[in-house]
Amino acid sequence: MFGALLLSVFLAVPVFADDSSELADDASELGSEDMLAEAATLPLEELRLFAEVFERIKTAYVEPVDDAELLEDAIRGMISGLDPHSAYLEPDAYQDLQEYTSGEFGGLGLEVGLQDGFIRVIAPIDDTPAQRGGVKAGDLIVKLDDTPVQGLSLNEAVALMRGKPNEPIVLTIVREGIEKPFEIKLLRDRIKVASVKHRVLESGYGYLRVSQFQVNTGTELAKAIGSLQNSGPLRGLVLDLRNNPGGVLQAAVEVSDAFIDEGLIVYTEGRLANSELRFNASAATVAPKVPMVVLINAGSASASEIVAGALQDHKRGLVLGTDSFGKGSVQTILPLTAERAVKLTTARYFTPSGRSIQAQGIVPDIRVEEAEVRNLDNGGRVKESDLSGHLENGTGAARTATGANAKLVEQDFQLFEALNLLKALVILQPPLKQG
Repeated sequence: MFGALLLSVFLAVPVFADDSSELADDASELGSEDMLAEAATLPLEELRLFAEVFERIKTAYVEPVDDAELLEDAIRGMISGLDPHSAYLEPDAYQDLQEYTSGEFGGLGLEVGLQDGFIRVIAPIDDTPAQRGGVKAGDLIVKLDDTPVQGLSLNEAVALMRGKPNEPIVLTIVREGIEKPFEIKLLRDRIKVASVKHRVLESGYGYLRVSQFQVNTGTELAKAIGSLQNSGPLRGLVLDLRNNPGGVLQAAVEVSDAFIDEGLIVYTEGRLANSELRFNASAATVAPKVPMVVLINAGSASASEIVAGALQDHKRGLVLGTDSFGKGSVQTILPLTAERAVKLTTARYFTPSGRSIQAQGIVPDIRVEEAEVRNLDNGGRVKESDLSGHLENGTGAARTATGANAKLVEQDFQLFEALNLLKALVILQPPLKQG
């Protein structure tokens, strides 16, 4: 018997991590006294009603119904009625869940949940058919090929989205701000997800992108930071958590620990004793102590919110962007058999200052909406240096370009603003004392 703490929203292929076996054991192996106490308070009238409905279906439904299928349907409905993130995992879903932690799985690359009977896109995963095809966080999927989504369970809809690589599928999308539904055609693919990417934005300014939290994300982040440092001294860092739907709790702790020297990172509270956990920084930071900006948006959920909340509470970085998704619950994987399991919400998590972001989200320190920006033509205005006979500078200084990368403002306005903010923080830092 093993367990898993899960911090992602409902996924096209769920995220799984084996990092809390005690919690699962306590949840699935209650002592006999506890079970007897529970049995003494069972709602007998409702159980009689269940048995009556079961019998009516068996005898009166238009077609014969298999007992096992009927009971599995009852289990599925019982769990799905709890909250949007608890689920009954049948063999295919359970196998997919375990594959997901390796960062390789089949599908479109969509993180999804249910909303008003439709499939809501939490976030497209980087470098996947969904992301390349233009699917955006917040989109509602109303049809999969010719099949309406309304009335399907999440697992049924996900099953329709799966398929062999290069098999096409047409998503009918409803998007805020667009009057009519429209179609996006995608080719299914075998998706390999690198959870951490990095690059140098400008000399001295590094960029770290965490697309989701997998088992090895902490290690990947440390390597990425080392690579950035090898490219030259770092003066500032951008940590991009936009459209990151979450994942493994321990990975979120490790990423936070990379930047925080000491103190609480996150804690959880639930009904089981072992669901009350506290995670503290280990003083083994791997990132340089330079100014940081953390980017979030509505697609940043769960584990992403843990990291953003911890860095915000510790004043380790400024959070920029828009309000995050607001998933503050923890799911535990409770195996039932070798092929079946229950993914059950067992706890809420809290930021170091005691904030629960459940249905609230992380509010950025500086709000910057996603926007398309174009540069205005300056009209070739004449400057002093263009005048005939102008005086020379006098210090011999050459003209140098200033400001953030000009192309970045058109490609990614939020990242452009983050880089500008980093530069301001660096400028305002007190000068180093000379020894």
